[in-house]
Amino acid sequence: MILLIYILTLTGNTAIICAVRWDHRLHTPMYVLLANFSFLEIWYVTCTVPNMLVNFLSKTKTISFSGCFTQFYFFFSLGTTECFFLCVMAYDRYLAICHPLHYPSIMTGQLCVTLVSLCWLIGFLGHAITIFFISQLPFCGPNIIDHFLCDVDPLMALSCAPAPIIEHVFHSVSSLIIITTIWYILGSYALVLRAVLKVPSSAGRQKAFSTCGSHLVVVSLFYGTIMVMYVSPTSGDSVAMHKIITLIYSVVTPVLNPVIYSLRNKDMKSALCHIICGMKIIQLL
Repeated sequence: MILLIYILTLTGNTAIICAVRWDHRLHTPMYVLLANFSFLEIWYVTCTVPNMLVNFLSKTKTISFSGCFTQFYFFFSLGTTECFFLCVMAYDRYLAICHPLHYPSIMTGQLCVTLVSLCWLIGFLGHAITIFFISQLPFCGPNIIDHFLCDVDPLMALSCAPAPIIEHVFHSVSSLIIITTIWYILGSYALVLRAVLKVPSSAGRQKAFSTCGSHLVVVSLFYGTIMVMYVSPTSGDSVAMHKIITLIYSVVTPVLNPVIYSLRNKDMKSALCHIICGMKIIQLL
């Protein structure tokens, strides 16, 4: 099942990237952001799922110390980058719907590239220092991680020396990023909703609701699970529950994103149909 989900995730997100790359109608900031988001999702699942699949088939189920912390770093960096990408996508929809006349002059190609670059840069720098300090802790006790990936709480539980300050800083940074970005996203869509309700055309309202609705579904799936893990107090929750929640936001959500975006977007469906039809014509020739 995990292998099937992984293949579907790679296929769906790669299809979106190809559609945006090959269809000139999709060379707009909204779809450039979506293509980058799909590229992010591919790497987000790739940093955990292949190793998980190997462990399913292996009797030893081991990972090296450097490999564990590499996975830890990329998992949190890509997750942080996703938070900022969802913010930028919300900002893009806010401009397009609330300020449609100024949208082309504000959301230029240069600004879009700058925002995308900042998302990647901040995402990969956000947890770099705290993860480095965690890697310097002494791990001299049991070396069994009760999880299917290298997450912060299972790793901290293996440390011989308690490090409450580092753990507190890590969770504080995570909570700050999650809460700040979710409030920005909700605020943006609240303004979008207010603007949409003022649109006289029912067709215009429907198109705006369709686009923003798909974004909100992705936001709800992703933030709903990571807030349970990294913002709300979870000390009383079982390890099994932590694993299920982690599985949802790290494996299930990325496979749903291309389905949500492609099925609820006419331009994307049209571009994907053109690509598929083009491939069939090439095969026939």
